Amino acid sequence: MDCRKYQFWRAVRPFSFTVALCACLTGIAAAWAAGFVDPARAVLVVVGGVLLQAGVNLINDYADLTQLRTHNGTGYLAMQLIRRNFQAGLSCFALAAMLALYLIALVGLPLLWLCLVGLAGALSYTLDPVNYKNRGLGVVLVFWLMGVLMVSGSYLVIAGSFSLTVVWQSVPISLLVSLLLLSNELRDYEADQRDGIGTLSGRIGYRRACQLYVVLLLAAYASVGLLWYYGLLVQCWPLLLTLPALISPLKLLGAEADARSKLTPHTGRLLTLFGLIYCYCLVVAVPGVPSWTPLSLFSG
Repeated sequence: MDCRKYQFWRAVRPFSFTVALCACLTGIAAAWAAGFVDPARAVLVVVGGVLLQAGVNLINDYADLTQLRTHNGTGYLAMQLIRRNFQAGLSCFALAAMLALYLIALVGLPLLWLCLVGLAGALSYTLDPVNYKNRGLGVVLVFWLMGVLMVSGSYLVIAGSFSLTVVWQSVPISLLVSLLLLSNELRDYEADQRDGIGTLSGRIGYRRACQLYVVLLLAAYASVGLLWYYGLLVQCWPLLLTLPALISPLKLLGAEADARSKLTPHTGRLLTLFGLIYCYCLVVAVPGVPSWTPLSLFSG
């Protein structure tokens, strides 16, 4: 057994922090575009989001304890690492909860209910009796929990109220958050099949999961166009700059299992690039933010 995947740095999966960063920054950018600015709260939102993401990652392997045997040294070491990571994950949740309580005192009870839903979803990702990852629901639920909910919650902290507009504006990022999780399932497809983990990809098959990957990509870009068409986004053309970042992950879908290990990091880079440019598209109408046009790229 290879215990390296249970080492802390691998277990915490720092590349996935892009999910929390992009989701929180999208909510903050939407609040800025609506005229609400609070740098201190914005920093706390980002820190809390990253802590929550780290906590989810660190408890992710806890279900593996039931599959490990303790009669050999390697299995025992793996169990020790998993338990250590689980405790670290709970510590991350505790720190996030402390930040949340402070923000709830500032914002009010609506944020409390939102945080409780988010915490329940985070703990239920791989823990029994829910374990919705093993029920094939991970890709669907992270759309809401790490996408819509986190973007809307970040906006709520800064603006002090909910906004249906922000829910719609969260859709492109939420689709790419689901895409990142799907890329993780595709990367680990053979291992999950061998270990009997019932992810969505394992249930529908690798080929259909690849087709879903492409559909989510197309839906993310199409949703941006719709937001612009209905006036919920001032600009959308800068996101065309992210199209070259699609080439590598799409190629990796057809790669062998070993080469496919790069699929998730490359998808994460796409999410990061898309997320940052999308935030710019949200705030481009704010006074003082420079507006760029395609022609300006070629002008002196």
